[in-house]
Order: sequence, then structure tokens, then C-alpha cells
Amino acid sequence: MPIIKSAIKRNRQNKKKQIRNHAEVSEMRSAYKNIIKWISSGEIEKAEKFFPIAQKKIDTCAKKKLIHKNNAARKKSRIAKNINLVKK
Repeated sequence: MPIIKSAIKRNRQNKKKQIRNHAEVSEMRSAYKNIIKWISSGEIEKAEKFFPIAQKKIDTCAKKKLIHKNNAARKKSRIAKNINLVKK
């Protein structure tokens, strides 16, 4: 446990950020998993409709450096590729 006042405050701030960041990443993962689930079950319209929202959440996480930018690019690419494959 820190004794110095600034270290105590930094701990408090870090806990708040951790909660906020975890919520953001959790939302992004849920959006990604939902789209994959809809694609595999054949609900293409739903997946297409939700794709921009999921893309925005993925980009937000990458911008905040919660996930790596290449990881974000890979997720978006896979979603788009799967949607296009199922469309054909």
C-alpha cells in the first residue's frame, strides 16, 4: 500500500480507469462475438446492420490503446470477409 499522497491518488485513478477500460473492451468483444454468431446462423441483415457499430467500438478500443491497432484491423477484416462470403 502506498504511503505518499500522490501514489494513493494514482491508485484511485488507476482503479477507475481499469473499470472504464474493462467495460469498453467487454462491449467491443460482445459486439464482435454477436456479429460472428449472426453470420454463422445466417442472419446477414442483422450482422450488416450492426457492423458499423461494432467497427466503431473496435476502432475506439484501438485508439485508446486497449487493443493493438493490428488486432483491430484483423477483427474488422474478418468480419467484413465473412459477411461478403455469406452474401455470395
